[in-house]
Amino acid sequence: MLGTIVNIISIVIGGLVGLLFGEAFPEKIKKTVIQGIGLSVILIGGSMALQTKNPLIIISSLVLGGIIGEWVDIELRLQHLGKWIEQKFVKKGQGSGFTKAFVTTSLIYCVGAMAIMGSLESGLKGNHNILFAKSMLDGITSLIFASSMGIGVLVSAIPVLLYQGSITMAAGLLQGVLTSQIIAEMSATGGLLILGIGLNILELKEMKVGNLLPAIFVVVPITLLFTRFHLGM
Repeated sequence: MLGTIVNIISIVIGGLVGLLFGEAFPEKIKKTVIQGIGLSVILIGGSMALQTKNPLIIISSLVLGGIIGEWVDIELRLQHLGKWIEQKFVKKGQGSGFTKAFVTTSLIYCVGAMAIMGSLESGLKGNHNILFAKSMLDGITSLIFASSMGIGVLVSAIPVLLYQGSITMAAGLLQGVLTSQIIAEMSATGGLLILGIGLNILELKEMKVGNLLPAIFVVVPITLLFTRFHLGM
């Protein structure tokens, strides 16, 4: 859990710095920086998505994962959680954009290869290097987002703790199941979701990325199925 703990500390510290000194930056600079981050997120997601060896696995995982995600309505639940936290702990008049900041940054920090593979490495081998690197990136991102989106960014540390912590603790159960092919397809699927987050940040297309989250985990049985019956393009 050390890697995840360092990760949430970096998000909180970066967010606090952004809140304290964010007003020193003009709004147009914040907007431009956010757009730059959005483009970077799209680049990262696209490069990860290209790692797939079998696009049919990604398509199948997104379809099935999307059905599961819509049934559970993960995105709506995240929004409700954000609104509940806002009502309980944020003073009236200070909560503008809180829920959007919470949902957006929670997805950015939780979706992707570094969150998943870093947590697995931490749980399986006690190797926290991936999560340490992720912590540096998340800390910088938290600073930028908090300066323009507000305190909701800091609260996103809670889903990160629950998400990465759960993967780390469950890693032992997955030992021996995660082949290099499964890992590659999980990374590729996560990359597509990251690309979707980038589109949301740039406000080019509003996508329910949260409802597609199950696709990352659906990849495991689907890849095993495709490998077992030698299915592919």
